[in-house]
Amino acid sequence: QVQLVESGGGLVQPGESLTLSCVVSGIDFSRTAMGWYRQAPGKKREFIAGITGGSVINYVDSFKGRFTISRDNAKNTVYLQINDLRPDDTAVYYCNQVGRTSWGQGTQVTVSS
Repeated sequence: QVQLVESGGGLVQPGESLTLSCVVSGIDFSRTAMGWYRQAPGKKREFIAGITGGSVINYVDSFKGRFTISRDNAKNTVYLQINDLRPDDTAVYYCNQVGRTSWGQGTQVTVSS
């Protein structure tokens, strides 16, 4: 059974940075493409970036520049670094196996002064 545990969110001020983590169990992590997603209040969940087991990365164009996805296969962990946070980055952030439709609890990021 796949388990996803996201962490690292919180309340931050505009301009600050955060690194979100997602520890994954129940799958052959090193062979699994993973993605980060977010869902802002009142909006649909959206895909941010994906990373294959071999660390081939793709970003949605609107997230290029401030968002960096990475992974550590030895730790079964995928990361999302977000720089220069803005109020419209406020959302629940989720990781997931690409293509999977069952979700973990996510981690809340709130950007406010």
